[in-house]
Amino acid sequence: MPTPADFLEATKYFGIATLAMAGITLLAFVFGWGFRFRLVGITSFMGVLTGGMLGLSFEPFTRTVVPGSVPYSTVYDSGATQIVIKVSDDITPSELEATLQQAASNLLKPSRLGGMRGETPTIRARTIVHEPEGISKLVYLGQVQPSSKANSDQPLSIEISEKAFTELPQS
Repeated sequence: MPTPADFLEATKYFGIATLAMAGITLLAFVFGWGFRFRLVGITSFMGVLTGGMLGLSFEPFTRTVVPGSVPYSTVYDSGATQIVIKVSDDITPSELEATLQQAASNLLKPSRLGGMRGETPTIRARTIVHEPEGISKLVYLGQVQPSSKANSDQPLSIEISEKAFTELPQS
């Protein structure tokens, strides 16, 4: 996966190509070439691409990895305050805590819409338990929210449902 440094390096080359195309466009106007207005469009588009590459060099693409966490997948994200992740049904409470920390680091960003309205974003972890009768049941194992206390030493409030772990199949 490309890193922000890779995008910054590509931005340099895109910028050089854009300046070269701007020079060719300027020559086309000086000499009155018939396709000079097409070159204006090409140069403008290259400028947009260069700006996009520069923008991508600011946002980190690397995901935080918390030791002890297990893979999860995001199954619902409202873009505001509600996020649901799916974990495997053989997860332990300590793995769930590490996974919730990792999900919070990766998914809770200041750009979430609910933060502007004063709502607290919540990430809920769930799994699916398949019962013998052929019925599948969603089991919510825990959740994480940013801490509501401004000067708290814990930035996250993690709640793990011990009762929900009793519903998981024993291996």
